[in-house]
Amino acid sequence: MAHLDSFIINVDLRSHENNSAHRTREMDRDRLIVRRGQPFSITVHSPDSQLFQQQLELMLHVGRRNEVKIRVQKEFGKKWWFSQMRAQNEMLLTVHSPADAIVGRYRLTVLLMSADGSIIKKTGEISFHLLFNPWCRDDVVYLPDERLLQEYIMNENGLIYKGSWNYITVQHWNFGQFEDYVVDICFQLLDNSNKALSDPKEDLERRSDPVYVSRMVSAMVNSNDDIGVLYGSWSPPYHNGVPPGRWTGSVPILRQWSRSGLRPVKYGQCWVFAGVACTVLRCLGIPTRLITNFTSAHDVDGNLSVDYVENFYSNSKQDSTWNFHCWVESWMKRTDLPQGNNGWQVLDPTPQERSDGEFCCGPCPVAAIKEGNLDVKYDARFVFAEVNADLIYWRYLPDGRRQKINVDEKTVGRNISTKSVYGDVREDLTLQYKYPEGSAKEREVYTRAGRRIQEPSSGDPEAKQLKLIIKHSQPTFGTDFDVIVEVKNEGSENVNVKLTMRVMAVTYNSLHQGDCQRQNSNVMVPALQTHKEILRLQYENYNRCVSDQHLIRVKVLAEVEGLTLPLLSVSDIPLRMPEVRIQVLERVFIWEQASADISLTNPLPVPLNRGVFFVEGPGLLTDTRIYVTHAIAPGEKVTVHVSFTPSRAGVRKLLVDFDSDRLKDVKGDATVVVYRRRRNVSHVPGGF
Repeated sequence: MAHLDSFIINVDLRSHENNSAHRTREMDRDRLIVRRGQPFSITVHSPDSQLFQQQLELMLHVGRRNEVKIRVQKEFGKKWWFSQMRAQNEMLLTVHSPADAIVGRYRLTVLLMSADGSIIKKTGEISFHLLFNPWCRDDVVYLPDERLLQEYIMNENGLIYKGSWNYITVQHWNFGQFEDYVVDICFQLLDNSNKALSDPKEDLERRSDPVYVSRMVSAMVNSNDDIGVLYGSWSPPYHNGVPPGRWTGSVPILRQWSRSGLRPVKYGQCWVFAGVACTVLRCLGIPTRLITNFTSAHDVDGNLSVDYVENFYSNSKQDSTWNFHCWVESWMKRTDLPQGNNGWQVLDPTPQERSDGEFCCGPCPVAAIKEGNLDVKYDARFVFAEVNADLIYWRYLPDGRRQKINVDEKTVGRNISTKSVYGDVREDLTLQYKYPEGSAKEREVYTRAGRRIQEPSSGDPEAKQLKLIIKHSQPTFGTDFDVIVEVKNEGSENVNVKLTMRVMAVTYNSLHQGDCQRQNSNVMVPALQTHKEILRLQYENYNRCVSDQHLIRVKVLAEVEGLTLPLLSVSDIPLRMPEVRIQVLERVFIWEQASADISLTNPLPVPLNRGVFFVEGPGLLTDTRIYVTHAIAPGEKVTVHVSFTPSRAGVRKLLVDFDSDRLKDVKGDATVVVYRRRRNVSHVPGGF
């Protein structure tokens, strides 16, 4: 009989089959990555059959600082337990994790025990990852719809809606949650939050709760107050970093943060923060989708209104509206809140206001926002204002008093959008956030929220007979175009009007970048007629001041002789960008080199210098740069060639961004289907 000390214990984690069963095979085929509440199997081997006459036990370790040890029992119903089945010189162990287990990186030790309970032999620590499990009924992130799970957990290809409420544009985004070692970076992010560093024991104990984990993700995606991932900047110059508009996916950002020793990556804006947060949360196993709210309010003082003072700019913090603002929603039960608050929760990683001392926001139930229940945690009042605030316009009179010009109750929170589970189309979620504008239910919600319904400014009834309208096309950046200002007189008397028309460059979050053009005129508008003023906007003029988001704002103030209050109209004009075209040149197979041609035509009346194409795609290639070595003349088409070797089969996205000295953030995308080669096996009778 062999001496017990000579026993050899080999453990096979059966990663290929376990990861397939747990839907993590795309993350890794060699390392074990499993989901809580779902059993997984390991095999213990030994050349000595006497091993299996001894008692086997399993010990788990989780956490580096203040490590938690968990003994896996053989008794059914325990938090962690296992069953075993013997076959010759191996033992199949089926390990059961609880549906509320701590998510994280575990180390497993197999122990060989004597009859008196002492350890005869043990293996070294074997690592595996445990994630949330939205397929498990007992997990609080359980989502009982396979179509939604395929989109909000498994899909690496996303759409981000941008632009303005009346001109919505779309950007493809590579979430890349299954790219190599992204899961390690996600847990690295959690391990370096302020909470984890200050109280690692409490942090580890709370890692079972998606409310806590998602809140930490919201805080750590931005670098305000901590060593988080992204440094935000909302206007150029973007020194020593990447302009926010150049990013096309999360993976290069996460990898750069990790490899640089946790130095913040420069730079992010709301859609970049939201894209990275969506990657991390999907990777951890929490169903998540990216949301865009058009005409989104940033209510600083919490009064549920946004106050604009015309011709007043300062460095002080003021309310504002963003043409669009992106956040994410994650799906979970809220066992910490009263009934009715389960389901989608708003999480906003863009640093705007502090929440409990940190720059984070949420999770806040969408259901609570719709019903005006603003006492629930977290940050319900702030989120409610983002989709429901009033816009109030003021001006200063010569004597220093402030005069209310206009109240707009319907503009904020339009076309709240996400990618549909049915393909690359937009799904409108506005009615999930609020009742129809002007309905009785909407008024009831406003009252519950403590929002005072604004009364319009008192003024002359004749003002209602005048209409001020701004009309424009959807111009392409680089072209000259007209803006038409109409003053419509529906009254029975002629009126004299002083028009002040102002063209300015703004960022998508309403930062004023400078005036492009101003035009004043005094006109007489006959009764029952319309007067039109034409503003000609030329590329050579607006190019000097336009923001990197290519957004122009036109404001028109109409002061009518004999009336106390002026009329005000504001219109934002997003300038359309050209398209990068991508042509995949052949059928694409896994682990075989493929290629594509990428082309762009210069739409500007001036040459483009220092052109560069940035290319990436999960499962296709990592971020790659292709430089254009010559100046691209006006109207010239430039074509570059890229080769790549796919590492994963299935439907993939190839994303491209083009930058130059005068034209930046031009996007293109192509769907690439990666096939597996069919092996031809010929059967020859009597052959081998």
